[in-house]
Amino acid sequence: MRNLSPSHSPSEIEMEIPLPTATTEPFRLERAVCSHGLFMMAPNHWDPLSNTLTRPLRLDSSANVVVSLSQHSDRPGFLIVRVRGINSLSSQQERHLKDQVARMLRLSEAEDKAVREFTKLHSDDRNGSFCGRVFRSPTLFEDMVKCILLCNCQWPRTLSMAQALCEIQFELQNGSSCAGADSGNPKVETEDFVPKTPTTKESRRSRKKGRKSGVSAKEEMFPRKRLDFRVDGSSQTDHVLMTDIDDSGSHGCKSCEVTKELSLDDSCRPKEIFNHIGNFPSPSELAHLDELFLAKRCKLGYRARRIIKLAQAIVEGKIQLGQLEELSKDASLSSYEELDEWLKQIEGFGPFTRANVLMCMGYYHVVPTDSETIRHLNQVHSRNSTLKTIQTDVEKIYGKYEPYQFLAYWSEIWDFYEKRFGKMNEMLPSDYKLITASNMRGHGEGTRRKRNPPQKKKKI
Repeated sequence: MRNLSPSHSPSEIEMEIPLPTATTEPFRLERAVCSHGLFMMAPNHWDPLSNTLTRPLRLDSSANVVVSLSQHSDRPGFLIVRVRGINSLSSQQERHLKDQVARMLRLSEAEDKAVREFTKLHSDDRNGSFCGRVFRSPTLFEDMVKCILLCNCQWPRTLSMAQALCEIQFELQNGSSCAGADSGNPKVETEDFVPKTPTTKESRRSRKKGRKSGVSAKEEMFPRKRLDFRVDGSSQTDHVLMTDIDDSGSHGCKSCEVTKELSLDDSCRPKEIFNHIGNFPSPSELAHLDELFLAKRCKLGYRARRIIKLAQAIVEGKIQLGQLEELSKDASLSSYEELDEWLKQIEGFGPFTRANVLMCMGYYHVVPTDSETIRHLNQVHSRNSTLKTIQTDVEKIYGKYEPYQFLAYWSEIWDFYEKRFGKMNEMLPSDYKLITASNMRGHGEGTRRKRNPPQKKKKI
């Protein structure tokens, strides 16, 4: 990385990070970011017009800054990192920001090696835009919480819960009385509280909402072509990008009034977005919140208890995230089993959640199996998979790609999504909520189809 230097803006710093070169294909930011549903979840904001990722990152334990990542055509071998609203950085802060960026984009020797080996192993079957890098969060804690948010609900609600947690963080940072702690705050009313609501009832509630909701007048004003799926009333408990069926147990932009359901759209620039939502909350910010308050405020249901218990265990030192990540550096089978045993001790971390967290930590030999895996194998591989046979079927299809079975599976999944919805890096954030299980089915499966398929867009 070259030395930090002031950019054109007096309150902005620009730095460069050299990108990997010893890979089969040149690094492309849009492929590295738009490779997994985590990139769609707040506080990440991908701008499809400029191919820029913007989100808050932490300078230290208490201070946050908004950072934008881009890759310019005149310097394709470098990642451009713009740090907004600041005039200087200490060497420690610079290093901390670099580490978070590298973690999100998997910029390490181990990950570069995995990309090279997977690309070579999978070259004959390669298609689509998936490059072997799976986007993740800047911290393991954020990955762990987001894997909890993926359990037993549809994708639009997962997006909404992630955004609500970032709004909570903004309130905490700004001393808002809305962010209630567990000491001294009045008891939260719980008539709409959902922790004990069975999954099927949660789905029916979402179904009723979906039937009443239509396309807003705001959405129809945009001249750009949009996906024209209707979010129908499917009673599925799975969503497309990841759903854990095995583990039971608004940005507020003043210029556009948007609902809490999902509020990001292409009319809102990152500056306005991050004036109203914060970073993803840290363990210390969540550990002392009241469970009922968090459940009601963020519509988390039973997940509120799991998230608070996880945060408390980290704050109390019972879970050492640094040790867990250090153990994962060699990505060996023995370290996988040891980490899996560690994660088993955490409330709510069933097989699917653990497999996804470990995938985020760099282990690719296990395919997390859920209803989406069953749909994919049945729809794409003409299998008749069930929960009882799915592991056997996965091994038969992807075993030849060992130790990168997940990457081979995800390459197929991502290619299927993009054939159905168009390139993910070209999708408007306001369309993310349309990626649901009901919109993945083909003709004759009781699903409304697109009235007007989106036109193929030119490369930006």
